[in-house]
Amino acid sequence: MDDPSAILNINLSSSASSSSDEEDNNNTTTKRADRTLQTEAAFQAIKSNYSVKVENGEIHQSIKLPLPPGSSKQSLQQVIHAVEELYFFGRYRHALHFIDTILSDGSDQALDHDTRQLLTVYRLKCQQKCNFSS
Repeated sequence: MDDPSAILNINLSSSASSSSDEEDNNNTTTKRADRTLQTEAAFQAIKSNYSVKVENGEIHQSIKLPLPPGSSKQSLQQVIHAVEELYFFGRYRHALHFIDTILSDGSDQALDHDTRQLLTVYRLKCQQKCNFSS
């Protein structure tokens, strides 16, 4: 017994069903392999076009404000990511300015409850950090 978990893998059914179980296991393994199979040529083609996306605290510059009402969840997440990135890089005043712009330029009409709440939390955190560092 090479496999330490084999002791728990006991087959109590008849031999007819065990052969069908083996076929099911083989089919599952084959399907899994087919789904993840990629030729070397396909990999090299993807690799040649791949470029690393480096986020360096400038996501907020790519967001077009004001956000239109009914903005997609993806665009709202992009706003949150921009604020989080500014906060992470310690650019609290920039984050405050960005959040205040969103809340005052009409973009707040596009925000859902969760996004608005999260922006409020980040606004408070940034204010605390700015007051603490002053």
